[in-house]
Formats: sequence, C-alpha cells, structure tokens
Amino acid sequence: MLGAALVALLSGPASAQGVPKKVVQLHQKLLTLDSHLDTPASLDLPGWSIDEEHGVHLDYTQVDLPRMKKGGLDGGFWAIYTSQGPLTVEGFRKARDFAILRGVSIREMVAADPANFALALEAKDAAPIAAAGKRVVYMSIENAYPLGEDVSLLQTFYDMGVRVVGFAHFAHNQFADSSTDPSKKPRFGGLSPLGKQLLSEMNRLGVVPDASHSSDQVLDDLLALSTTPVLLTHSGCKAVYDHPRNIDDAHLKALAAKGGVIQMNAFGTYLKASKPNPERQKAMGALFASMREGAKVSAETRAQLLAKRQEIDRLYPDTDRATFDDFMAHMLHALKVVGPDHVGIGADWDGGGGVVGMEDVLDLPKITDALLKAGYSEADVQKIWSGNVLRVLAAAEAGKGK
Repeated sequence: MLGAALVALLSGPASAQGVPKKVVQLHQKLLTLDSHLDTPASLDLPGWSIDEEHGVHLDYTQVDLPRMKKGGLDGGFWAIYTSQGPLTVEGFRKARDFAILRGVSIREMVAADPANFALALEAKDAAPIAAAGKRVVYMSIENAYPLGEDVSLLQTFYDMGVRVVGFAHFAHNQFADSSTDPSKKPRFGGLSPLGKQLLSEMNRLGVVPDASHSSDQVLDDLLALSTTPVLLTHSGCKAVYDHPRNIDDAHLKALAAKGGVIQMNAFGTYLKASKPNPERQKAMGALFASMREGAKVSAETRAQLLAKRQEIDRLYPDTDRATFDDFMAHMLHALKVVGPDHVGIGADWDGGGGVVGMEDVLDLPKITDALLKAGYSEADVQKIWSGNVLRVLAAAEAGKGK
C-alpha cells in the first residue's frame, strides 16, 4: 500500500466487458473474498460513502458497495494499515492510536449499515453472511508497527475483530525485516526476538501470520516456527518478475508444504518492470509530500488534491502500466508451481492495486473467466476465490492455545 492518506490517488477507467454472461452468472454465485482491501482508508475521506458508487477515473477509489455487488465481490479482509514511523515511544503511541481509530472506522461502517455489511470473526461466518446478501467484513492489520513493544496489545485488536496480521511494511520495524527496506540490508535476518514473541501470541489467539512485505528470511522463520499455516495476503512470483516483494518457487513450495497460501497481488510495479517516467515520478512525489499521513483532509483540500492528480495524469500519462495479462501471468505461474489449493486473490485494492484491464472491482469476473479458460474447474476457482484463505483461517482457529 502507498499510504492511508494517499489511497485515492491511483488507476484509471474500468470495464468488465467481454466476459460471457454464463461466466458472470457463475462468478456471482461463487463466494468471493479478497484478502487485502485497503478500502478502510477511504472511509475517512470527507464526503465519501461506502454505500455510494464512485468512479475510479473520478476519485481513484476502487471499492464501494455498489461496485462490489456489480463485480461480484462478497467481501474480504479489510486492512488496518499504518505507515512505518520512528521506532520510538512517541512513534509507537501515535501509530497505536491511529490503528485503533482505523479499526473503529471499519466497525462503524458495519454498524451503520447492518443490512449490507456484517463482521466475520471465524472462517464459518463468511458463507452465511454472503448467502444473506451482505458483504463479509474480516479485519486485518498491515504492518504490526502500531503494537509497539507490547505484544499483549494484539489481544485488543483481536477483540476488535482482527484475524490476520502482517509483520512489516516498506521498512524494517521492531518485529521483522522488510523486503523493501531503503537500506537494502537486513536488520535482524528475519524475525526479531520480539517478532517471535508476537508470532507465539498470534498462534495462541488464532491470528493468521501474514508474510507479505516481509523479507524471505522472515518467511523462513514463520514457516519454521508457526504452529499454523502462513498466508501471503498480497504477493507475486519472482519467477515472473524478480522484485523483492515477490517470492521464488522454492519459497512457494515451502509455503504450500506447510499448508499456506499465496494471494495474488495486482500492484503494477510488482508485476513487471516499467520504463522510467521521471517527470511523472517527480510530480507525484511532490504531491505525496504535500500530504501528511493520518491528517484530516477537508473536502476542499481533497478536491484540490484530486485536481492535481488528474493534471499529472494529463501532463505525464503512465503509458507503461502492467496489464491484466501481467497479473494473470503471476497467478498462473503460482498455480503451476503449487496448485489450486495454495493460491488465492489479494489484489491490494485502494492501496496501489489495479492494472490495465482490471482497474477496480467491477472487473473481477475477468479473473474467473481467465481461470476457467486456463482449464481450472469451478471447484478450483471456488478454492482460489475464498476456500483456501478460509482454510488457513480455520487452521489458525483450530490451533488456538496450542
């Protein structure tokens, strides 16, 4: 994810045209969950409502209730994302408070519209919620930084509803090494001693360990130490594009051997190498620098930021974006290596996800269509869309306290 205050600054127009009607009908019948929705950041935007349909080419958001219904997304894991700050008492305090308030925003979304949203706490909750025509709301944490140095704080977030936790984000923190730390050097060589304590607490509570964004050595530690399977909520394959955020085939096989699952990412710069666009990068950098993470943005300020973003798109268009075919190349490779029992979908919507041909959740039937065309059965597609991630969650529940 690019940052909670930056979530509404990505992508372009959407359409799921070209998918046969019978495939769309099948897709709508499936239980579909995305394991990494950064949409909670949108909930705190001024004047923005999850119940209203927005346009990705207008305000750059990618998920709302009308589009979920049209695109056949039953729900997923709604992330509490906190950007990496200083490893200080004050930094931890600010991050903790921000994360708790973001979690409250998710709970308030559900409470404000019980006819359309329902909180899910166990793997068995998803199917009946979807059958009732409601959207499934599991909660997750992206970046454990807000927990500070007190792993017992995880209990508070668990009580709030959190069932998946990722250890690190763009930089090393107190728990684990990041795959993309600016230093390009490991800090701990995997999990820190505190990170190992956090993993033990996660296993005790029944929280799924998420290795996305963490280094390969962190994944090694998680596979060796976790008493339950590990999830990669939004990642890709190094064999398709050698980026630090992706994992190699050996790690894919090790993940699967322990019952884990990789959920495929649609974050374009992790899918393929892109040509340099220095003018655009400079302009976007200046725009992002003008925004302070977690700051309250007025409706007027947000309108100005959107206008600036649209002007950057006009002046310096991104002409070398990843495509739907690039996304599917990663998914089909993972399926070839570990099979349909160990692959799922976590596109990183509203956090940087989205590719040409799949710009928002309206386009999700394209994934079902592509999987069927690749020879995967309806049963396989159901596993990929939700069965596998729910199995990992159920395993974490079954392992509680052991």
